[in-house]
Amino acid sequence: MINRRTITALGAVAVTAVALAGCSTPAGGEADGTTELRMLVNVTPNLTEEFWNELVAPFEEANPDIDVVIQNPGAEGVAAAVPRLLAAGDVPDIVQSLPPSVELAPELVDLTEYEWAAEAPLADQYSIDDKIYMAGIGVQLQSLWFYNKQAFEEAGITEPPATVEELDEALAKLKEAGWTPIQTGGDWMSSHALQTLGLPSIIAEYPDWFAGMTDGDLTFSETYGDTVERYADWVAEGYLNADALGVKYPDAEQNFLAGNTALYPMGSWFAGTEAKTPDAPEIGVFRGPAVEGVDNPAMGANIASPYSIMKSSEHQDAAAKLVEFLVTDQDAVVAQLEVDGNFRDGYAYETTPLGDELLAIVADTPAADYTPTGQGYGERTVPNGYSTELNAQTQALLGGTPADAVLQAMDGWFAANAG
Repeated sequence: MINRRTITALGAVAVTAVALAGCSTPAGGEADGTTELRMLVNVTPNLTEEFWNELVAPFEEANPDIDVVIQNPGAEGVAAAVPRLLAAGDVPDIVQSLPPSVELAPELVDLTEYEWAAEAPLADQYSIDDKIYMAGIGVQLQSLWFYNKQAFEEAGITEPPATVEELDEALAKLKEAGWTPIQTGGDWMSSHALQTLGLPSIIAEYPDWFAGMTDGDLTFSETYGDTVERYADWVAEGYLNADALGVKYPDAEQNFLAGNTALYPMGSWFAGTEAKTPDAPEIGVFRGPAVEGVDNPAMGANIASPYSIMKSSEHQDAAAKLVEFLVTDQDAVVAQLEVDGNFRDGYAYETTPLGDELLAIVADTPAADYTPTGQGYGERTVPNGYSTELNAQTQALLGGTPADAVLQAMDGWFAANAG
């Protein structure tokens, strides 16, 4: 019988650790010959606890001596939970959705020797000092604008914008036609919209942006200045939903799917939700455009569902066996790709018309155009805390803070944390 369990909040982890400490059974549950693997995962409206338990069930059936326990970080999130768990000495065996960084690499198992890790998507781009510390299932596009086709038709927009300037024109037409042009929200969504607007142009113009910002050779205001000013103009023009700061991610998603807004800047995982939504409006997608004159706009893309094994795990061989299953088994990979709208050559799944549009974007995007977003990944990173600060400052823009004040704050943050 498969013993599938879920630690539904990391507060329960401490309770579990205390309970184990009071028993003769070592952490990992091997007293009855069963190895317990704890896997800390990202839980979202798509990636539910039920999904994760069903995903690992075939592995448990094939390996009855291994019990996989899904660990839900709750509202804290995986990125915040891992440092805290490391400090507490209560680290899971496997961590999902947290790309390796230079700072985290010493805590991770080197997977370079495993062929399945070396051949995984974006493995080279995520390597650190030529070592591979994670294996993922596919590519997750991020610089995307989903749009309500009825809204575009009513506003007289016949083609998706191909430049930022055309996007400006489209927003004005949508507002005039009575639509709320852009759906965004609080949480992490605010800075996602800003990056979707800016990175296609910024990375095309400054290919070494991550290194330049980290070394102090570039400043935020000189690279992101035009984007921040344009975003502030959008706020002033009422192009974004006025209640954005109080809107949570699931609510923003559902409001767009209900047909109440025209554009939704979001990653490719949105296609998974759209596919499961009955009576959703007809939705299309276009890649984030660059400003006029930029012929090779960058495409924000992250590894889809990266898995890393913690060096402190007492069950590294069993953990490697599970990760290999998760990133190579045909059914397991397809299930993960499909649920979040991600892509990988050789692992096809039936898609919706929206999924077909995303596949066309993938086919038209050269590998050289992919760029990290947020904090970055592999050796293309900026100082820790950047994503949090960028999000806070973008929310300040939504609240009416002038663009120059935000740029000054971001320059100050980099001056204090880079170089």
